[in-house]
Amino acid sequence: MNKNWKTYRAGDFFDELITEKGGPRVAARQAVNLLQSLTQEEMSARRSAAEVAIREMGISFTVYTEGGNIDRAWPFDIIPRIIPAREWQRVSEGLVQRSRALNMFIDDIYNKQKILADGVVPADIVLESDNYKPQCAGMSPRYGVWAHICGSDLVRDRNGKFYVLEDNLRVPSGVSYMVENREITKRVLPELFENYSILPVDDYPLRLYETLASLSPRDRRRPNIVVLTPGIYNSAYFEHAFLAQGMGAELVEGPDLFVGDDDCVYMRTVDGPSRVDVIYRRIDEDFMDPEAFREDSVLGIAGLMRAWKAGNVAIANAPGAGVADDKVVYAYVPDMIRYYLNEKPLMNSVPTYLCMREKDREFVLNNLEKLVVKPANESGGYGIMVGPHSTRATHKKFAKLIEQNPRNYIAQPTLSLSTAPTYIDNAIQPRHLDLRPFILQGKKSWVTPGGLTRVAMVKGSLVVNSSQGGGSKDTWIVEGKQ
Repeated sequence: MNKNWKTYRAGDFFDELITEKGGPRVAARQAVNLLQSLTQEEMSARRSAAEVAIREMGISFTVYTEGGNIDRAWPFDIIPRIIPAREWQRVSEGLVQRSRALNMFIDDIYNKQKILADGVVPADIVLESDNYKPQCAGMSPRYGVWAHICGSDLVRDRNGKFYVLEDNLRVPSGVSYMVENREITKRVLPELFENYSILPVDDYPLRLYETLASLSPRDRRRPNIVVLTPGIYNSAYFEHAFLAQGMGAELVEGPDLFVGDDDCVYMRTVDGPSRVDVIYRRIDEDFMDPEAFREDSVLGIAGLMRAWKAGNVAIANAPGAGVADDKVVYAYVPDMIRYYLNEKPLMNSVPTYLCMREKDREFVLNNLEKLVVKPANESGGYGIMVGPHSTRATHKKFAKLIEQNPRNYIAQPTLSLSTAPTYIDNAIQPRHLDLRPFILQGKKSWVTPGGLTRVAMVKGSLVVNSSQGGGSKDTWIVEGKQ
């Protein structure tokens, strides 16, 4: 046995592969046994093979720095995360329920606003939010769905229970890395796949295509679908190109499209204009249409909102969907599920303190050293303070920020995120992680079997975002007797 595994201990955390007694969990037993049989040299060779594969496949992401934009190879750990299918089934059902309620909420907000009138969610939280777009009022997209692609971030506590940490409903990214992680693992550890029935993830582009095609305003056997990207300097450009290719869709930028006199969207081609049915947008809505939003935008298409509101083109995710993508609104999702679906939430949210409430704010200010404080609308791990890992100076700084703009801050307990064995510095070490599954909703709903597992590569760190130095793992949902 590789001596690294003998000394592996996760401490006071739930570990994804190893039990408190030091043995492998049932679902992970065969994989751990095989990995334990590999020598130090073999493990190092497999990791080197993964790095070569990543370079060959061109898998990269962009980190924005003060000195410019840096393209980096995708940080990947070769030891997979393994979850039994029966456990994942419950998670999937909870995510579909959550997605349904969130879409009903968005549709309600831009139409009747019943949930506000009934006092379930305070009106000022929603209507005074930067994410509320009055330009969308009166619209109801096909099937009442606004957030067609949702990436919900999940974490496990020390008891192994899953919680939803946040919902990403605007332009969620990372799914291409989920697919590529599987491809890399197959290349460098093919023998791991011999004794497992692992649910596939490589059909995601097809599932996405079917979801988008179901939104087409025209009844066509093959609707004209395009992926709208800000361009090659965007941090997720690799993913935009990956998904366009996987769906057989055109990858376009704003200048490639225009809105005609008939309020339809057209793509410029060498054969002349070609009408577009569905736009999978990967640009922020504020830059989507200079007529409706930011006048200075050179990324969008003038008149796009007119075409959308006329029902001549479908947009996923729909503009305005971000009204539910707010860490303050997040606190009310369990109430939405009860209100719209008359059901008990199947998945728990993390307890959340809203600094706009005087009682919550007082508690947060008195306990900054114990809490995680987040701005309401940042993403990518930016602007977060992890109390136990921060200095007194940082605590004081955030206290001032909270007092200046309490609406913009929430706080949550510092969670004991689960860990998983990770191969770092030629040793097997526990590292904290989360999981981002993707929920597709159109005519039907579907949840990826697994998702993108993000790993904090620094010992003890709880920040898993790739933009903050995190890495990732392949995530297996395994069938069979576990």
